Amino acid sequence: MAYYILKLVITTLLIVLISEIAKRNSLMGAMLAAIPLVSILAMIWMYIDTSDAKSAVDFSNSIVWLIAPSMTLFITFPILIKRGLGFYPSLSIAVIMTILAYYSVILLLQKLGVR
Repeated sequence: MAYYILKLVITTLLIVLISEIAKRNSLMGAMLAAIPLVSILAMIWMYIDTSDAKSAVDFSNSIVWLIAPSMTLFITFPILIKRGLGFYPSLSIAVIMTILAYYSVILLLQKLGVR
């Protein structure tokens, strides 16, 4: 249980730290957010939990396929804001569009036989 709490605390602290840095310097915050810290932490926790590097490699390979659809959020959100839509509606639409992009890529990969 202590290990689980440690994982939660470390992960939470990183997210809070990045958001605080972004308040002061958006470029620095963006750079830190663009570093795949969550993925890195997930691979570390996965390896510590299983001692299996292959599962971290498989996880990493899966992420590669999902990089392009994740860009949907970062492209759609600012466009909607610039067109005068409010913050929460813009974010909600961008998230929905990103989910649809993920789903589309996953379906395409399945049709191509990529696992």
